Amino acid sequence: MSGKAVGRRADYRWFVTLSTRWMDNDVYGHVNNVQHYSFFDTGVARFLLEAGMFGDNALDLETVTEVGLVVETTCRYYAPLAFPDTVTVGLRCARLGGSSIRYEIGLFRNEDDSACAEGHFIHVYVHRHEQSKTVPVPERLRAAVTAKLLAPA
Repeated sequence: MSGKAVGRRADYRWFVTLSTRWMDNDVYGHVNNVQHYSFFDTGVARFLLEAGMFGDNALDLETVTEVGLVVETTCRYYAPLAFPDTVTVGLRCARLGGSSIRYEIGLFRNEDDSACAEGHFIHVYVHRHEQSKTVPVPERLRAAVTAKLLAPA
């Protein structure tokens, strides 16, 4: 461990609640580490849905001209999760760049105030059909991130 202080709910700006599943538990009786990344991904995807990033139909990605690709991710584990825990995913934005966003993510077990895991995703925005070409963060997403994920100045 890096010695970094464990995050608290108040450190995050936007939340969504998810459920653990029986199949998430491993032979050690807790949620397997790979599931934490699934919670991260689902939390960010739910935020993107709320921000209107998938057009009128979340399953019709053909209408979207720019997409965010994950280029870096980490996770630090502090306390176990287990079925049937409830997981609250907290998001905040650590950096809003020209073509990238660094989401910082905290996972909170049941009503705990301290995170049981924390990490980040960095999305770089690219043209959907020319994924080697970066594009600016879409304005509707920039507005949503600014309003909902950035700490007040």
